[in-house]
Amino acid sequence: MSALHHASLGQLSRLLARREVSAEALARLYLDRMAAHGDLNAFLDVRPEVTLAQARAADARIAAGEAGPLTGLPIAHKDIFVTRDFASTAGSRMLAGYMSPFDATVVERLAAAGMVTLGKLNCDEFAMGSSNENSAYGNVLNPWDRQAVPGGSSGGSSAAVAARIAPVATATDTGGSIREPAAFTGVTGVKPTYGRPSRWGMIAFASSLDTAGLITLSAEDAALVLGAMTGFDPRDSTSVQRPPEDYTRELHTPVKGLRVGVPKEFFGTGLQPDVEAAVRAALAQFVALGATLVELSLPNAELGIPVYYVVAPAECSSNLSRFDGVRYGHRAARYADLADMVKKSRTEGLGAEPKRRILVGTYVLSHGYYDAYYLKAQRVRRLIAEDFARAFEHCDLIAGPVTTSVAFDFGDKAADPTAMYLSDLYTIPGSLAGIPSMSIPCGFGAKGRPVGLQLMANHFHEARMLGAAHQYQLATDWHTRVPAGF
Repeated sequence: MSALHHASLGQLSRLLARREVSAEALARLYLDRMAAHGDLNAFLDVRPEVTLAQARAADARIAAGEAGPLTGLPIAHKDIFVTRDFASTAGSRMLAGYMSPFDATVVERLAAAGMVTLGKLNCDEFAMGSSNENSAYGNVLNPWDRQAVPGGSSGGSSAAVAARIAPVATATDTGGSIREPAAFTGVTGVKPTYGRPSRWGMIAFASSLDTAGLITLSAEDAALVLGAMTGFDPRDSTSVQRPPEDYTRELHTPVKGLRVGVPKEFFGTGLQPDVEAAVRAALAQFVALGATLVELSLPNAELGIPVYYVVAPAECSSNLSRFDGVRYGHRAARYADLADMVKKSRTEGLGAEPKRRILVGTYVLSHGYYDAYYLKAQRVRRLIAEDFARAFEHCDLIAGPVTTSVAFDFGDKAADPTAMYLSDLYTIPGSLAGIPSMSIPCGFGAKGRPVGLQLMANHFHEARMLGAAHQYQLATDWHTRVPAGF
């Protein structure tokens, strides 16, 4: 049992199918590990009785011959997905203790596949942040170095998988919140095409950008789970109606002949030498496997940061207006009238980063500024998407760094929001274009901290991207490295 937490999801699935291990025993193993490593602060809500009841139900399905490949596998959910059996707070005091009357579609579908929920994972408040320093419930620690941030906003998800206290975790990506924490903690993070996974039941930040995804140990593990969590959902107006897909179908396709685009804009000023060296070595590995590198340009990519920090705060301002202390969420204990109640409830319930983005978003949407800021940002967003469309005429995948540096120390950028926003320099363009993207471990940099390689594919080409990532991981062992003590 002690080595099972290092097994892949495929290996665990086969053990469960052969009844060499029970779902309940597997759940207990991870619950014990979660308790032993609680100092990481990765989990916000753990309810062993709920987890074990789900595990016993999975064992019953397996015994009855009604199990699928995911039945009995443990999973943890980012606390941005609402759940009936666990509190859903979005990392905010505004929703402290909130129990949803329903499950998010992603949670619902993974539960229907038989997966067992371990608990809810810490995250930046309302998924706003690049370091997990914005959670109202404290920082998540990076298992590789406790002085380093785990990345955000899905820092709880990445830390839990890196520390092997959850074999897979759901996450969300608005401007890089899956890929950046995956890079900082040496795990695999996948953001599908926008609209593939349902947003129904995800606590909204920026509706035209929010995308559910996964953090796993490997591309193969992600491919096994992705099919169960994606698909059309009539409850989500942004859901894409496409036939179901087998995301494992290209895992064994060699990369010989694959054209890998390398944007020159991703290797300019600001990229740290240790990160560039690891990424260049990863690109050389693809060449050794038979791929061809294609130099290309994404001329508008450098505008991604200013565009994102107009569009995302505008949508945040709209979405978070519902948290007013009237219908649900925190309500101030003392107030003079309705206006005072709303003001005090929001002041007490929201942290500094949501307040900052609400203020920016309200400004750019206000009369006299909408055309100058928001409308112009959306036009530039279209130019960025067109850059990617042209690039994919000449290559099959795009590759480059995920971040400019390895994980930085807690507090390094907390006083400088602009420096923090620049952490997403290489991830935001793909988010604005809505294309599938992922981070895979490709080495280590300063202070022995992990480096991630970013892969991006054209819309709906997740299987090709996952296949290339898997072939790289078959040839390297970066994704198998484990932080000391875990």
